[in-house]
Amino acid sequence: MSIKRETVLVALGLLAFAPSSFAQQSSKEFGNELLRQRCASCHAIGPSDRSRHPRAPEFRNIVKRYSPDTLAEALAEGIMTGHPDMPIVTFEPHEIGPIIEYLEQLSKEHR
Repeated sequence: MSIKRETVLVALGLLAFAPSSFAQQSSKEFGNELLRQRCASCHAIGPSDRSRHPRAPEFRNIVKRYSPDTLAEALAEGIMTGHPDMPIVTFEPHEIGPIIEYLEQLSKEHR
């Protein structure tokens, strides 16, 4: 009986140290994924895609207009301006850095 218990404890210990999908993603990839999940239904988030909503600007253009600090503040406080039917969007503190990293990369690709 104790062998089974030890086997279960070892298995649980290995699971605790197994890499999560987040750990396998780079910070920029995580930022891209967050934007894909929350923003891509209206906005173009990539280097060449088009926004699905006619009044939603492409993120590659947004990053040309606003500094990373301004964008980080807006992401934390909630973006309340945008296209007329845009919902208020906020992100958690741990999500903002990866989003900014992705947007900075996008900005560098489109100078």
